[in-house]
Amino acid sequence: LSGLDPAQPYFQGTPIEVRLDKTDAEFVDVIHTDTAPTIPYLGFGMSPAIGHLDFYPNGGVEMPGCAKNPISQIVDLDGIWEGTRDFAACNHLRSYKYYSDSIIYPDGFLGYSCASYDVFESGRCFPCPEQGCPNMGHYADKFKGKINSDFVKLYLNTGEAKDFALWRYKVTVTISGTKDVRGYVNIALYGSGGNTKQHQIIKGTLQPHQTYTGYIDAEVKVGTVTKVKFLWNNNVINPTLPQIGAATVVVQSGEDR
Repeated sequence: LSGLDPAQPYFQGTPIEVRLDKTDAEFVDVIHTDTAPTIPYLGFGMSPAIGHLDFYPNGGVEMPGCAKNPISQIVDLDGIWEGTRDFAACNHLRSYKYYSDSIIYPDGFLGYSCASYDVFESGRCFPCPEQGCPNMGHYADKFKGKINSDFVKLYLNTGEAKDFALWRYKVTVTISGTKDVRGYVNIALYGSGGNTKQHQIIKGTLQPHQTYTGYIDAEVKVGTVTKVKFLWNNNVINPTLPQIGAATVVVQSGEDR
């Protein structure tokens, strides 16, 4: 049984006979996309973990793409009716859109078991454990039988618009050069499964011989990495024309470690 952002008003905090609960089926997975308090933030979705697997994409509160201005949201590619409806309850309705996308991405939407979204963002729950990560949505039941605890909270990031599936990578860069520079570093990955756009992994002081780590939520499953593009730039104009490079770049896939 899959719960698509189960309702918060009149249901959260009620006995299990009233609301969705893990006792309702042999396997219950839940996607939480709108868990802000109903008052004052108009959150329609329930925040507590109530299934065998509870997924909190993007932290479960505010979904990417839902903060765009009202006109662009209403005059949407999906049509004026769907755009108007999404404007009224965009976060809440993301749950079924993620589920729909998950059907065509059986290896996407990996959820990382973590104490909170902040801990997930810090990278402390990366990569997937040896038994793998469950897939949010249609293929969540592939993980049935691998669950050891009462409630499992899982976190992941999604895209702003269809296609929503993203794949998480850890990128570690050791900088080469002769002096410190203030700026940023972008990385693009090329592989057997496709190429990513540029993703920023460092911003601030770039120090030669120092190692920096960032996390990329890539819009393609890269597969076997064949090339890495390293780009950097100054935050401000620097007349000394400093030069830096990448001594090493290490890429780790969250899915297979």
